[in-house]
Amino acid sequence: MLTVDLNADLGEGGPCDAELLKIVSSCNIACGGHAGDPESMRETVVLAISNDVAMGAHPSYPDRDGFGRCSGYLKGDELRKSIATQIRALQSVAEEQGAALVHVKPHGALYNDAVNDRELSDLVAACIVATSPGVAFVGLPDSEMQHAASRHSLKFVAEGFIDRAYKDDGQLVPRSEPGAVHKSLDQVLPQALSLVGKVETLCIHGDTPGAAEAAAAVRNELENRGVEIRAVRG
Repeated sequence: MLTVDLNADLGEGGPCDAELLKIVSSCNIACGGHAGDPESMRETVVLAISNDVAMGAHPSYPDRDGFGRCSGYLKGDELRKSIATQIRALQSVAEEQGAALVHVKPHGALYNDAVNDRELSDLVAACIVATSPGVAFVGLPDSEMQHAASRHSLKFVAEGFIDRAYKDDGQLVPRSEPGAVHKSLDQVLPQALSLVGKVETLCIHGDTPGAAEAAAAVRNELENRGVEIRAVRG
């Protein structure tokens, strides 16, 4: 049987987190970089546990004003410290609730920058090893992120996006360009179906308009086609 994980980026102040956590199999929780604070992390962790949803950290450039979407916002040791602090913050909240993180997925510009940047991908991978060895590194397939995971002996989880447009080279269309975000089920459903079997996890962003409805429609369509929705564990 084909299986795929369905994940969502949560804890960012979106209106449908609770609804999405009844649909997805894993979630990526903002942990203080672009969004999130101890209260939002705790609320999201508790809801994830109650819905048996696997949890991961969603660190970013520490750019709350720009929601972590400004490329190259920070580099070097300061970025390393920030990412490690973010992961440990969520890790601590999860442990308080008797749970553990199973993956780390960078957010926004940090994710997009790491796709083609070996040094940055290695920095993220090193932070994962230092803070939470044994968890998976979630990222774009055939990217520097995947190569860094291999170099640092981390499990890599290849991710596809059901609510984002792709360029011909397999990378995401920048959000600054028209049509970068899919807002119609007529776009989301075919893309989700096309990605099954090519990636291990499908992402929908919690701040995409109609995210919960789209996630439910995708899950229903996949299950009707015999695809099992199941979290990928590190």
